[in-house]
Amino acid sequence: MNWIWIVWMLAVIAYFVYRMLPAKGVKTLRVDELREMLRDRKTPVQYVDVREPGEFRQGHVEGFRNIPLGQLKNRLGELDKNKTVVVMCHSGMRSAQAARLLAKQGFADVRNLSGGLMAWQASRGR
Repeated sequence: MNWIWIVWMLAVIAYFVYRMLPAKGVKTLRVDELREMLRDRKTPVQYVDVREPGEFRQGHVEGFRNIPLGQLKNRLGELDKNKTVVVMCHSGMRSAQAARLLAKQGFADVRNLSGGLMAWQASRGR
């Protein structure tokens, strides 16, 4: 009986570790890299904040549009698969899910802001 419990726990842990790994085709973006991308207006980039509208209204990074994670699959047509997409959320967890979805749907260049809005806000003043 004990070994069944151990195998079950290992399976649960493996599942959560797998969910945390970036999907194939998804790049992790640091705050300093995002800051540089926002300054460089030459390359067309789509910036998407996947938090809920209430969270977005409380504060967001200028240049990001709000498409909540729960609506993203139905709103894929609003995004160009051939342009870079940068996704963010509060901590980076929901945006990791969004990035995985976009990559699976054939988006060519998907980047997830590591640490999300929390990392962005923490970096202010640097």
